[in-house]
Amino acid sequence: MVRILRDHWIPIACVLFLLVNGVLLANEFPWLLLLPLVALVAWALIAAADRLLLFIVFATPLSINLEQLDLGGVGVSLPTEPLMVALMLLFLLKLGLEKNVIDARVWRHPVTVVIGVQLLWMAVCIITSSMPMISVKYLAARLWFVSTMYFLCTRLFENEGHRHRFFWLYLGGLSVVILYTLVRHASFHFEQDPAHWVMEPFFKDHTSYGAIIAFFFPFAVTAVSMPGYSAGRKAFAIVLLIVLTLGMIFSYTRAAWVGVVGAFGMLMILRLRIPGWLVAAAALVVGSIYLVNQEQITIALGRNHDESSDDLGKHVSSIGNISSDASNLERFNRWNCALRMFELKPFTGWGPGTYMFQYAPFQAAEDRTIISTNFGTGGNAHSEFLGPLAEQGLPGMIIVIALIAVSCRTAIRAWLRMPKGADRRLLGAAFFGLITYYIHGTLNNFLDLDKASVPFWGFTALLVVMDLKYPERTKEPSV
Repeated sequence: MVRILRDHWIPIACVLFLLVNGVLLANEFPWLLLLPLVALVAWALIAAADRLLLFIVFATPLSINLEQLDLGGVGVSLPTEPLMVALMLLFLLKLGLEKNVIDARVWRHPVTVVIGVQLLWMAVCIITSSMPMISVKYLAARLWFVSTMYFLCTRLFENEGHRHRFFWLYLGGLSVVILYTLVRHASFHFEQDPAHWVMEPFFKDHTSYGAIIAFFFPFAVTAVSMPGYSAGRKAFAIVLLIVLTLGMIFSYTRAAWVGVVGAFGMLMILRLRIPGWLVAAAALVVGSIYLVNQEQITIALGRNHDESSDDLGKHVSSIGNISSDASNLERFNRWNCALRMFELKPFTGWGPGTYMFQYAPFQAAEDRTIISTNFGTGGNAHSEFLGPLAEQGLPGMIIVIALIAVSCRTAIRAWLRMPKGADRRLLGAAFFGLITYYIHGTLNNFLDLDKASVPFWGFTALLVVMDLKYPERTKEPSV
Protein backbone atom coordinates (compact mmCIF):
# COMPACT_ATOMS: atom_id res chain seq x y z
CA MET A 1 0.00 0.00 0.00
CA VAL A 2 2.78 2.41 0.96
CA ARG A 3 4.64 1.53 -2.24
CA ILE A 4 1.52 2.17 -4.36
CA LEU A 5 1.03 5.57 -2.71
CA ARG A 6 4.71 6.43 -3.23
CA ASP A 7 4.77 5.42 -6.90
CA HIS A 8 1.40 6.87 -7.88
CA TRP A 9 0.95 9.85 -5.57
CA ILE A 10 0.45 12.36 -8.41
CA PRO A 11 -2.63 10.70 -10.01
CA ILE A 12 -4.01 9.87 -6.55
CA ALA A 13 -3.64 13.51 -5.48
CA CYS A 14 -5.35 14.67 -8.70
CA VAL A 15 -8.28 12.33 -8.17
CA LEU A 16 -8.65 13.44 -4.54
CA PHE A 17 -8.52 17.09 -5.63
CA LEU A 18 -11.27 16.51 -8.21
CA LEU A 19 -13.45 14.67 -5.70
CA VAL A 20 -13.04 17.27 -2.96
CA ASN A 21 -13.52 20.10 -5.43
CA GLY A 22 -16.68 18.44 -6.77
CA VAL A 23 -18.15 18.27 -3.28
CA LEU A 24 -17.25 21.91 -2.59
CA LEU A 25 -18.70 23.07 -5.92
CA ALA A 26 -21.93 21.25 -5.10
CA ASN A 27 -22.00 23.33 -1.90
CA GLU A 28 -21.34 26.57 -3.82
CA PHE A 29 -17.69 26.94 -2.76
CA PRO A 30 -15.63 27.40 -5.96
CA TRP A 31 -12.46 28.86 -4.44
CA LEU A 32 -10.53 25.58 -4.27
CA LEU A 33 -10.22 25.86 -8.06
CA LEU A 34 -7.60 28.54 -7.43
CA LEU A 35 -5.29 26.11 -5.61
CA PRO A 36 -3.34 24.98 -8.73
CA LEU A 37 -2.85 28.61 -9.74
CA VAL A 38 -1.63 29.52 -6.25
CA ALA A 39 0.75 26.57 -6.31
CA LEU A 40 2.08 27.66 -9.71
CA VAL A 41 2.70 31.21 -8.48
CA ALA A 42 4.41 29.89 -5.34
CA TRP A 43 6.70 27.75 -7.49
CA ALA A 44 7.47 30.70 -9.78
CA LEU A 45 8.34 32.91 -6.81
CA ILE A 46 10.91 30.39 -5.65
CA ALA A 47 12.28 29.04 -8.93
CA ALA A 48 11.63 31.69 -11.60
CA ALA A 49 11.00 35.13 -10.11
CA ASP A 50 12.44 36.84 -13.20
CA ARG A 51 9.96 35.04 -15.47
CA LEU A 52 7.10 35.94 -13.14
CA LEU A 53 8.19 39.58 -13.32
CA LEU A 54 8.22 39.44 -17.12
CA PHE A 55 4.80 37.79 -17.12
CA ILE A 56 3.48 40.73 -15.07
CA VAL A 57 4.87 43.11 -17.70
CA PHE A 58 3.05 41.23 -20.48
CA ALA A 59 -0.19 40.93 -18.51
CA THR A 60 -0.36 44.57 -17.39
CA PRO A 61 -2.04 45.99 -20.53
CA LEU A 62 -4.49 43.08 -20.41
CA SER A 63 -5.23 43.36 -16.69
CA ILE A 64 -8.75 44.21 -15.58
CA ASN A 65 -9.57 46.32 -12.55
CA LEU A 66 -12.29 44.76 -10.38
CA GLU A 67 -13.66 48.25 -9.69
CA GLN A 68 -14.64 48.52 -13.36
CA LEU A 69 -16.58 45.26 -13.08
CA ASP A 70 -18.62 46.55 -10.13
CA LEU A 71 -17.36 43.78 -7.87
CA GLY A 72 -17.71 45.46 -4.52
CA GLY A 73 -15.66 48.52 -5.45
CA VAL A 74 -12.35 46.70 -4.97
CA GLY A 75 -9.73 48.68 -6.88
CA VAL A 76 -7.34 45.81 -7.62
CA SER A 77 -6.10 44.86 -11.08
CA LEU A 78 -6.04 41.15 -11.89
CA PRO A 79 -3.80 39.29 -12.33
CA THR A 80 -0.99 41.84 -11.96
CA GLU A 81 -1.34 43.51 -8.56
CA PRO A 82 -1.67 40.32 -6.43
CA LEU A 83 1.45 39.01 -8.19
CA MET A 84 3.24 42.28 -7.46
CA VAL A 85 2.30 42.00 -3.79
CA ALA A 86 3.76 38.47 -3.70
CA LEU A 87 6.98 39.63 -5.38
CA MET A 88 7.22 42.61 -3.00
CA LEU A 89 6.94 40.31 0.03
CA LEU A 90 9.62 38.04 -1.44
CA PHE A 91 11.82 41.08 -2.09
CA LEU A 92 11.43 42.35 1.48
CA LEU A 93 12.13 38.87 2.85
CA LYS A 94 15.31 38.59 0.80
CA LEU A 95 16.40 42.05 1.94
CA GLY A 96 16.19 40.82 5.50
CA LEU A 97 18.13 37.61 4.80
CA GLU A 98 20.66 38.55 2.13
CA LYS A 99 23.02 41.48 1.66
CA ASN A 100 23.42 41.64 -2.12
CA VAL A 101 19.83 41.43 -3.35
CA ILE A 102 20.27 44.79 -5.10
CA ASP A 103 23.53 46.30 -6.33
CA ALA A 104 24.88 48.64 -3.65
CA ARG A 105 25.39 51.33 -6.31
CA VAL A 106 21.64 51.32 -6.98
CA TRP A 107 20.91 52.17 -3.35
CA ARG A 108 23.32 55.13 -3.53
CA HIS A 109 22.07 56.43 -6.89
CA PRO A 110 20.43 59.89 -6.77
CA VAL A 111 17.23 58.55 -8.41
CA THR A 112 16.88 55.90 -5.68
CA VAL A 113 17.52 58.50 -2.99
CA VAL A 114 14.70 60.72 -4.30
CA ILE A 115 12.35 57.71 -4.54
CA GLY A 116 13.20 56.81 -0.94
CA VAL A 117 12.52 60.38 0.21
CA GLN A 118 9.18 60.33 -1.62
CA LEU A 119 8.09 57.11 0.07
CA LEU A 120 9.21 58.42 3.46
CA TRP A 121 7.30 61.69 3.00
CA MET A 122 4.16 59.78 1.99
CA ALA A 123 4.45 57.81 5.23
CA VAL A 124 4.80 61.07 7.21
CA CYS A 125 1.72 62.53 5.49
CA ILE A 126 -0.35 59.53 6.60
CA ILE A 127 -0.06 60.78 10.19
CA THR A 128 -2.00 63.96 9.37
CA SER A 129 -4.14 62.46 6.60
CA SER A 130 -7.83 63.31 6.48
CA MET A 131 -8.47 59.65 5.53
CA PRO A 132 -5.66 57.51 7.04
CA MET A 133 -6.87 54.16 5.67
CA ILE A 134 -7.06 55.52 2.12
CA SER A 135 -3.54 56.92 2.49
CA VAL A 136 -2.19 53.63 3.85
CA LYS A 137 -3.65 51.77 0.86
CA TYR A 138 -2.17 54.37 -1.51
CA LEU A 139 1.29 54.01 0.04
CA ALA A 140 1.02 50.22 -0.02
CA ALA A 141 0.23 50.29 -3.75
CA ARG A 142 3.16 52.62 -4.41
CA LEU A 143 5.41 50.25 -2.45
CA TRP A 144 4.54 47.21 -4.55
CA PHE A 145 4.91 49.20 -7.77
CA VAL A 146 8.34 50.54 -6.76
CA SER A 147 9.57 47.27 -5.22
CA THR A 148 8.83 45.22 -8.32
CA MET A 149 9.16 47.61 -11.25
CA TYR A 150 12.06 49.68 -9.95
CA PHE A 151 14.17 47.71 -7.48
CA LEU A 152 13.64 44.22 -8.90
CA CYS A 153 13.91 45.56 -12.45
CA THR A 154 17.35 47.02 -11.73
CA ARG A 155 18.42 43.44 -11.15
CA LEU A 156 16.37 42.07 -14.06
CA PHE A 157 17.99 44.58 -16.45
CA GLU A 158 21.46 43.31 -15.67
CA ASN A 159 20.55 40.72 -18.32
CA GLU A 160 20.70 42.39 -21.75
CA GLY A 161 18.00 40.13 -23.18
CA HIS A 162 15.59 40.98 -20.37
CA ARG A 163 15.99 44.69 -21.11
CA HIS A 164 14.62 44.15 -24.61
CA ARG A 165 12.01 41.62 -23.45
CA PHE A 166 10.53 44.21 -21.08
CA PHE A 167 9.60 46.44 -24.03
CA TRP A 168 8.48 43.64 -26.34
CA LEU A 169 6.33 41.87 -23.76
CA TYR A 170 4.47 45.00 -22.74
CA LEU A 171 4.04 45.90 -26.40
CA GLY A 172 2.70 42.39 -27.06
CA GLY A 173 -0.09 42.80 -24.53
CA LEU A 174 -0.71 46.40 -25.54
CA SER A 175 -1.01 45.55 -29.25
CA VAL A 176 -3.75 43.02 -28.40
CA VAL A 177 -5.67 45.77 -26.57
CA ILE A 178 -5.16 48.24 -29.43
CA LEU A 179 -6.40 45.78 -32.06
CA TYR A 180 -9.40 44.94 -29.87
CA THR A 181 -10.12 48.66 -29.47
CA LEU A 182 -9.71 49.46 -33.17
CA VAL A 183 -12.04 46.62 -34.21
CA ARG A 184 -14.64 47.70 -31.67
CA HIS A 185 -14.22 51.36 -32.61
CA ALA A 186 -14.60 50.57 -36.32
CA SER A 187 -18.17 49.48 -35.69
CA PHE A 188 -18.82 53.09 -34.61
CA HIS A 189 -17.04 54.49 -37.69
CA PHE A 190 -14.16 55.77 -35.52
CA GLU A 191 -16.30 58.58 -34.13
CA GLN A 192 -14.94 60.67 -31.28
CA ASP A 193 -17.56 59.96 -28.60
CA PRO A 194 -17.17 56.13 -28.57
CA ALA A 195 -13.38 56.64 -28.37
CA HIS A 196 -13.89 57.46 -24.68
CA TRP A 197 -14.93 53.92 -23.74
CA VAL A 198 -14.26 51.37 -26.52
CA MET A 199 -11.02 50.28 -24.78
CA GLU A 200 -12.97 49.00 -21.76
CA PRO A 201 -12.54 46.82 -19.74
CA PHE A 202 -8.75 46.94 -20.24
CA PHE A 203 -8.46 50.73 -19.81
CA LYS A 204 -10.90 52.90 -17.91
CA ASP A 205 -10.84 55.75 -20.44
CA HIS A 206 -9.16 57.06 -23.57
CA THR A 207 -6.70 59.35 -21.74
CA SER A 208 -4.87 56.56 -19.91
CA TYR A 209 -5.04 54.43 -23.07
CA GLY A 210 -3.46 57.18 -25.16
CA ALA A 211 -0.82 57.92 -22.52
CA ILE A 212 0.41 54.31 -22.50
CA ILE A 213 0.54 54.13 -26.30
CA ALA A 214 2.66 57.31 -26.26
CA PHE A 215 4.89 55.70 -23.62
CA PHE A 216 5.94 52.96 -26.06
CA PHE A 217 5.86 54.96 -29.29
CA PRO A 218 9.57 55.94 -29.05
CA PHE A 219 10.58 52.29 -28.66
CA ALA A 220 8.45 51.23 -31.64
CA VAL A 221 10.24 53.86 -33.75
CA THR A 222 13.63 52.80 -32.39
CA ALA A 223 13.01 49.06 -32.90
CA VAL A 224 12.59 49.55 -36.66
CA SER A 225 16.35 50.17 -36.96
CA MET A 226 17.66 48.65 -33.71
CA PRO A 227 21.22 47.27 -34.12
CA GLY A 228 21.32 43.51 -33.70
CA TYR A 229 17.68 42.90 -34.61
CA SER A 230 16.95 40.48 -37.42
CA ALA A 231 15.11 41.58 -40.57
CA GLY A 232 12.03 39.66 -39.39
CA ARG A 233 11.99 41.43 -36.03
CA LYS A 234 12.43 44.83 -37.69
CA ALA A 235 9.54 44.05 -40.06
CA PHE A 236 7.42 43.10 -37.06
CA ALA A 237 8.45 46.39 -35.41
CA ILE A 238 7.12 48.25 -38.45
CA VAL A 239 3.77 46.48 -38.07
CA LEU A 240 3.68 47.37 -34.36
CA LEU A 241 4.55 50.97 -35.16
CA ILE A 242 1.59 51.17 -37.56
CA VAL A 243 -0.70 49.62 -34.92
CA LEU A 244 0.50 52.08 -32.26
CA THR A 245 0.10 55.03 -34.63
CA LEU A 246 -3.49 54.07 -35.46
CA GLY A 247 -4.22 53.45 -31.79
CA MET A 248 -2.85 56.84 -30.77
CA ILE A 249 -4.67 58.74 -33.53
CA PHE A 250 -8.03 57.15 -32.81
CA SER A 251 -7.62 57.44 -29.05
CA TYR A 252 -8.38 61.16 -29.54
CA THR A 253 -6.03 61.82 -26.61
CA ARG A 254 -4.62 65.28 -27.22
CA ALA A 255 -2.23 65.16 -24.25
CA ALA A 256 -0.63 61.99 -25.67
CA TRP A 257 -0.06 63.71 -29.01
CA VAL A 258 1.54 66.68 -27.26
CA GLY A 259 3.75 64.28 -25.27
CA VAL A 260 5.07 62.60 -28.42
CA VAL A 261 5.84 65.99 -29.98
CA GLY A 262 7.66 66.96 -26.78
CA ALA A 263 9.72 63.76 -26.88
CA PHE A 264 10.69 64.54 -30.48
CA GLY A 265 11.76 68.01 -29.34
CA MET A 266 13.98 66.48 -26.64
CA LEU A 267 15.50 64.17 -29.27
CA MET A 268 16.39 67.19 -31.40
CA ILE A 269 17.95 68.92 -28.40
CA LEU A 270 20.16 65.90 -27.72
CA ARG A 271 21.00 65.29 -31.37
CA LEU A 272 22.01 68.92 -31.89
CA ARG A 273 23.73 68.93 -28.49
CA ILE A 274 22.05 72.19 -27.51
CA PRO A 275 23.48 73.26 -24.12
CA GLY A 276 21.21 73.00 -21.12
CA TRP A 277 21.73 76.65 -20.23
CA LEU A 278 20.45 77.67 -23.67
CA VAL A 279 17.30 75.53 -23.25
CA ALA A 280 16.75 77.05 -19.78
CA ALA A 281 17.28 80.56 -21.17
CA ALA A 282 14.77 79.93 -23.98
CA ALA A 283 12.22 78.62 -21.45
CA LEU A 284 12.81 81.69 -19.29
CA VAL A 285 12.28 84.03 -22.27
CA VAL A 286 9.08 82.21 -23.30
CA GLY A 287 7.81 82.32 -19.71
CA SER A 288 8.60 86.02 -19.43
CA ILE A 289 6.79 86.77 -22.69
CA TYR A 290 3.75 84.88 -21.40
CA LEU A 291 3.73 86.76 -18.08
CA VAL A 292 4.03 90.12 -19.80
CA ASN A 293 1.31 89.31 -22.34
CA GLN A 294 -0.79 87.02 -20.17
CA GLU A 295 -4.00 89.00 -20.59
CA GLN A 296 -3.72 89.22 -24.38
CA ILE A 297 -2.88 85.51 -24.68
CA THR A 298 -5.86 84.57 -22.51
CA ILE A 299 -8.15 86.73 -24.64
CA ALA A 300 -6.78 85.12 -27.82
CA LEU A 301 -7.32 81.63 -26.41
CA GLY A 302 -10.81 82.65 -25.36
CA ARG A 303 -11.64 83.26 -29.01
CA ASN A 304 -10.91 79.62 -29.82
CA HIS A 305 -14.25 77.80 -29.90
CA ASP A 306 -13.10 74.58 -31.59
CA GLU A 307 -14.56 71.66 -29.65
CA SER A 308 -13.31 68.09 -29.37
CA SER A 309 -14.68 66.38 -32.47
CA ASP A 310 -14.25 63.68 -35.10
CA ASP A 311 -12.38 66.21 -37.26
CA LEU A 312 -8.75 65.61 -36.24
CA GLY A 313 -7.75 69.13 -37.27
CA LYS A 314 -10.38 70.72 -35.03
CA HIS A 315 -9.58 68.20 -32.31
CA VAL A 316 -5.95 69.35 -32.29
CA SER A 317 -6.88 73.06 -32.31
CA SER A 318 -9.29 72.44 -29.41
CA ILE A 319 -6.23 71.99 -27.17
CA GLY A 320 -6.19 75.80 -26.84
CA ASN A 321 -9.93 76.17 -26.28
CA ILE A 322 -10.36 77.47 -22.73
CA SER A 323 -13.74 79.07 -23.35
CA SER A 324 -16.12 76.22 -24.15
CA ASP A 325 -14.32 72.84 -24.28
CA ALA A 326 -15.70 70.95 -21.26
CA SER A 327 -12.67 68.68 -20.93
CA ASN A 328 -10.24 71.61 -20.78
CA LEU A 329 -12.44 73.62 -18.43
CA GLU A 330 -12.90 70.68 -16.07
CA ARG A 331 -9.13 70.44 -15.75
CA PHE A 332 -9.04 74.06 -14.62
CA ASN A 333 -11.73 73.18 -12.10
CA ARG A 334 -9.67 70.29 -10.69
CA TRP A 335 -6.47 72.34 -10.64
CA ASN A 336 -8.15 75.21 -8.82
CA CYS A 337 -9.56 72.73 -6.31
CA ALA A 338 -6.05 71.38 -5.71
CA LEU A 339 -4.72 74.91 -5.13
CA ARG A 340 -7.52 75.71 -2.68
CA MET A 341 -6.86 72.46 -0.83
CA PHE A 342 -3.17 73.36 -0.69
CA GLU A 343 -3.96 76.76 0.83
CA LEU A 344 -5.67 75.06 3.78
CA LYS A 345 -3.00 72.39 4.33
CA PRO A 346 0.19 73.66 2.70
CA PHE A 347 2.78 71.43 4.40
CA THR A 348 1.50 67.85 4.68
CA GLY A 349 -1.64 68.11 2.55
CA TRP A 350 -4.82 66.12 2.91
CA GLY A 351 -3.12 62.74 2.72
CA PRO A 352 -1.89 60.50 -0.15
CA GLY A 353 -4.72 59.29 -2.37
CA THR A 354 -7.39 61.49 -0.76
CA TYR A 355 -7.89 64.19 -3.42
CA MET A 356 -10.75 62.43 -5.20
CA PHE A 357 -12.63 62.08 -1.91
CA GLN A 358 -12.03 65.64 -0.68
CA TYR A 359 -12.10 68.03 -3.65
CA ALA A 360 -15.90 68.38 -4.07
CA PRO A 361 -16.41 71.20 -1.50
CA PHE A 362 -13.59 73.20 -3.10
CA GLN A 363 -15.34 73.60 -6.46
CA ALA A 364 -16.17 77.25 -7.10
CA ALA A 365 -19.38 78.04 -8.97
CA GLU A 366 -17.48 79.86 -11.73
CA ASP A 367 -15.21 76.82 -12.30
CA ARG A 368 -17.89 74.16 -12.53
CA THR A 369 -18.63 72.62 -15.93
CA ILE A 370 -21.29 70.41 -17.46
CA ILE A 371 -19.23 67.35 -16.46
CA SER A 372 -18.59 68.45 -12.85
CA THR A 373 -20.32 66.49 -10.10
CA ASN A 374 -21.70 67.74 -6.78
CA PHE A 375 -20.16 64.89 -4.82
CA GLY A 376 -16.75 64.96 -6.52
CA THR A 377 -17.00 61.53 -8.11
CA GLY A 378 -15.11 62.55 -11.24
CA GLY A 379 -11.68 61.27 -10.27
CA ASN A 380 -8.30 62.80 -9.51
CA ALA A 381 -6.53 66.15 -9.88
CA HIS A 382 -5.54 65.61 -13.54
CA SER A 383 -1.94 66.52 -12.72
CA GLU A 384 1.05 64.59 -11.42
CA PHE A 385 2.20 67.86 -9.85
CA LEU A 386 -0.91 69.48 -8.38
CA GLY A 387 -2.22 66.12 -7.10
CA PRO A 388 0.76 65.66 -4.75
CA LEU A 389 0.57 69.38 -3.88
CA ALA A 390 -2.96 68.89 -2.52
CA GLU A 391 -2.32 65.49 -0.98
CA GLN A 392 1.26 65.85 0.35
CA GLY A 393 1.77 69.59 0.55
CA LEU A 394 4.52 71.65 -1.03
CA PRO A 395 7.26 69.08 -0.19
CA GLY A 396 5.26 66.43 -2.09
CA MET A 397 5.26 68.46 -5.30
CA ILE A 398 8.92 69.44 -4.90
CA ILE A 399 9.87 65.76 -4.58
CA VAL A 400 8.00 64.91 -7.81
CA ILE A 401 9.85 67.70 -9.62
CA ALA A 402 13.14 66.51 -8.10
CA LEU A 403 12.50 62.95 -9.30
CA ILE A 404 11.88 64.15 -12.86
CA ALA A 405 14.90 66.46 -12.78
CA VAL A 406 17.27 63.79 -11.44
CA SER A 407 15.94 61.19 -13.91
CA CYS A 408 16.42 63.58 -16.84
CA ARG A 409 19.92 64.50 -15.70
CA THR A 410 20.82 60.81 -15.36
CA ALA A 411 19.45 59.94 -18.81
CA ILE A 412 21.00 62.89 -20.65
CA ARG A 413 24.47 62.49 -19.12
CA ALA A 414 24.44 58.74 -19.80
CA TRP A 415 23.14 59.18 -23.37
CA LEU A 416 25.85 61.71 -24.22
CA ARG A 417 28.72 59.53 -23.00
CA MET A 418 27.45 56.14 -24.23
CA PRO A 419 28.82 54.70 -27.48
CA LYS A 420 26.41 54.32 -30.39
CA GLY A 421 24.65 50.96 -30.36
CA ALA A 422 21.70 49.00 -29.03
CA ASP A 423 22.16 50.09 -25.40
CA ARG A 424 22.13 53.76 -26.34
CA ARG A 425 19.03 53.27 -28.50
CA LEU A 426 17.29 51.43 -25.67
CA LEU A 427 18.16 54.17 -23.17
CA GLY A 428 16.76 56.74 -25.61
CA ALA A 429 13.54 54.74 -26.04
CA ALA A 430 13.04 54.62 -22.26
CA PHE A 431 13.94 58.27 -21.72
CA PHE A 432 11.79 59.65 -24.55
CA GLY A 433 8.94 57.41 -23.39
CA LEU A 434 9.26 58.98 -19.94
CA ILE A 435 9.32 62.45 -21.53
CA THR A 436 5.92 61.76 -23.10
CA TYR A 437 4.58 60.94 -19.65
CA TYR A 438 6.27 63.88 -17.88
CA ILE A 439 4.48 66.18 -20.35
CA HIS A 440 1.24 64.19 -20.12
CA GLY A 441 1.54 64.43 -16.32
CA THR A 442 0.80 68.14 -16.44
CA LEU A 443 -2.70 67.30 -17.71
CA ASN A 444 -3.45 63.87 -16.20
CA ASN A 445 -2.16 61.51 -13.53
CA PHE A 446 -2.15 57.72 -13.76
CA LEU A 447 0.63 56.53 -11.43
CA ASP A 448 -1.97 54.97 -9.15
CA LEU A 449 -2.70 52.49 -11.99
CA ASP A 450 -0.62 49.44 -12.90
CA LYS A 451 -0.86 50.37 -16.61
CA ALA A 452 1.26 53.49 -16.13
CA SER A 453 3.31 52.48 -13.08
CA VAL A 454 4.86 49.43 -14.75
CA PRO A 455 6.48 51.35 -17.64
CA PHE A 456 7.16 54.47 -15.54
CA TRP A 457 9.16 52.72 -12.83
CA GLY A 458 10.57 50.14 -15.25
CA PHE A 459 11.92 52.80 -17.61
CA THR A 460 13.30 54.76 -14.64
CA ALA A 461 15.10 51.60 -13.48
CA LEU A 462 16.58 51.20 -16.96
CA LEU A 463 18.00 54.74 -16.82
CA VAL A 464 19.75 53.89 -13.56
CA VAL A 465 21.10 50.56 -14.85
CA MET A 466 22.52 52.17 -17.99
CA ASP A 467 24.02 55.01 -15.96
CA LEU A 468 25.82 52.47 -13.78
CA LYS A 469 26.86 50.31 -16.75
CA TYR A 470 28.52 53.25 -18.48
CA PRO A 471 30.08 55.30 -15.65
CA GLU A 472 31.77 58.61 -16.23
CA ARG A 473 35.44 58.29 -17.07
CA THR A 474 37.75 59.58 -14.41
CA LYS A 475 40.68 61.67 -15.51
CA GLU A 476 44.00 59.85 -15.67
CA PRO A 477 46.53 61.21 -13.17
CA SER A 478 49.22 63.25 -14.90
CA VAL A 479 52.64 61.64 -15.16
